[in-house]
Amino acid sequence: MAQELATLPRLRTILPLTADVNAAGHLTIGGCDAVELAREFGTPLYVFDEQTLRHQCRALRDAFGRRYRQSMVAYASKAYTGLALLRLVAEEGLGLDVVSGGELAIALAAGFPPERIHLHGNNKSASELREALQAGIGRIIVDNLDELAMLAEIAGRLNRRADVLLRLSPGVDPHTHDKITTGILDSKFGMSIQTGDAETAVERALAAPHLNLRGYHCHIGSQVFETEAYAQAVDVMIAFAAHMRERHGYTPEEFSPGGGFAVQYVVDQPAPDPDVYAGLVVDTLHAACERHGLPLPRLFVEPGRSIVARAGVALYTIGTRKVIPGVRTYISVDGGMADNIRPAMYGARYEALIANRAAATPDETVTVAGKYCESGDILIRDVALAAPRRGDILAVPASGAYCIPMASNYNAALKPAIVFVREGVARLVRRRETYADLIRTELELG
Repeated sequence: MAQELATLPRLRTILPLTADVNAAGHLTIGGCDAVELAREFGTPLYVFDEQTLRHQCRALRDAFGRRYRQSMVAYASKAYTGLALLRLVAEEGLGLDVVSGGELAIALAAGFPPERIHLHGNNKSASELREALQAGIGRIIVDNLDELAMLAEIAGRLNRRADVLLRLSPGVDPHTHDKITTGILDSKFGMSIQTGDAETAVERALAAPHLNLRGYHCHIGSQVFETEAYAQAVDVMIAFAAHMRERHGYTPEEFSPGGGFAVQYVVDQPAPDPDVYAGLVVDTLHAACERHGLPLPRLFVEPGRSIVARAGVALYTIGTRKVIPGVRTYISVDGGMADNIRPAMYGARYEALIANRAAATPDETVTVAGKYCESGDILIRDVALAAPRRGDILAVPASGAYCIPMASNYNAALKPAIVFVREGVARLVRRRETYADLIRTELELG
């Protein structure tokens, strides 16, 4: 019988669903020994539990599907894009959001059905819009008036009719981090209802012969714990829709309140259940449409982080130790801001445990530092661990979202390998970069 994690039930809601401790006292994920994974594939290593990924897809799809028959959950792939993951998401029946030509290319290479793909972005290039139209993707989410004009021109030249949603700014502050707040007036995203740009966009979209205006979209931010912000946004958007019906005779067929649903990273900040978000969005949408006499639109929601964050665990090898008496103890790992910039960029917080002594009681508070040449390269401040020492494997849960896509080659770092685990089998889905990869795009001079 496997031992119980000493950190559980404290970390049970943060670790993947399959996390356990084996007879050796090692952390296991998806039936695989995390220490053995680190030995086989090296560190830093990102491990994704397939059972947790599928569970999150189904939990979100079912939460909205039970309440609103005409709904679709579209995975926001900027949280993590890869062939293996996108194939899994497609198998689970979800749609897909992409925000660049690169993400679109990966989605198409994964065989993702183009009619279930939506393209976002505040500065889409002409080539990206052409690629989206030629691929026959389902929707283009138009972010601004310049893009609206460019898309109308490109669609005309290609003799294609583009199905579009207009991304609007409802002026709602979700009180999340300022770098991931997107629905306020002073934002680079969306067309403001307050300034009149939103109405101008409706007029121009309806007048464009090669654009088919399907409805409206908004997104208020990411890692949103204040669920009432979604109710405010839905109310504002449906009131705007009613106003546009009165002024321009247009009734939207589709509506999206975006995504941004929060996940739990640390024990003292639990996140709302998907059912909470679904209930609030659907109930508010029903009430708002009834109040304004509008038919219920088809609903799209766009979770990213809430699908992949919990499924991913980052594994590092501990190296040096530095004790500053009366101040703090630093332990350094073989990764850091090159594979997870979120702590440096957002002040993001994480928990951790020693994977090779997962059943041991945490007895020392340390700060986990990365290996890169920046004082800000700190992964976790003041975390309790079980006597960490050189050669231990450090596991950082809830690392599945944004770490990998925001990774860099800073200090000529090699981007980490990624494995998917399921029922005791580990599958390498992305190899670790090599020095040759770093040099491959360089051109000699002279």
